[in-house]
Amino acid sequence: MGGGGFSEAAGDPLDAFVVELARAAAARRGSGDGLPRVCFLATASGDSEAYVEAFHAAFDTIAESSHLALFDRTVADVDGFLLEQDAIYVGGGNTANMLAVWRVHGVDRALRLAWERGIVMAGLSAGSLCWFESGTTDSFGQGLAILEGALGFIAGSNCPHYDSEPLRRPLYRQLVGDGRLPAGYAADDGAALVFRGTALAECVASRPAAACYRVTRDPGGEVHEVTLPMRLLGG
Repeated sequence: MGGGGFSEAAGDPLDAFVVELARAAAARRGSGDGLPRVCFLATASGDSEAYVEAFHAAFDTIAESSHLALFDRTVADVDGFLLEQDAIYVGGGNTANMLAVWRVHGVDRALRLAWERGIVMAGLSAGSLCWFESGTTDSFGQGLAILEGALGFIAGSNCPHYDSEPLRRPLYRQLVGDGRLPAGYAADDGAALVFRGTALAECVASRPAAACYRVTRDPGGEVHEVTLPMRLLGG
């Protein structure tokens, strides 16, 4: 998700869509009875208590919800805990710090295992960028910069908040155009890219005007931005 979900408003259709995907994942794994299990990672916000509380307020009635804290860690077996989930939902915040903390605690390895076993990976902002190889980030202070060394489950780059932060779109286009970032995908707030494996399956939105984009560079260095077909959730 480029942005949105419960971080902005409870009852966002994007969150219901995550639960729908989690339910389908549980059924494929033979554990479809009861509510699907959705775990929240608020690492990028420093495990903000308010953020975790907002997640539980949005998800406790629609999923068997949990969260994995790393700044005051209580879970000894991170691999086992995450592999029990049907979906893992990553919140926004400082992407670079999040990735560093994940690597200290082995969460990066656990997430790859979970992804390979068909557990749904979801998130917004930092929780979108992290699945790609690189992208644009505000992790390093004022202004935007290049983030490299993300998890790389999906090839290429990513840019969230494409419509809501004025500098995101021109900078991303510039970085792809001059070759400092590889081709990739961008998403407005309220829009989400849906991958099955490593292939883009569809794009969905909780707002009529929200969109996703494919941004590429031709051999001459010209940038091409294509608005992808969208499906409006609940429409």
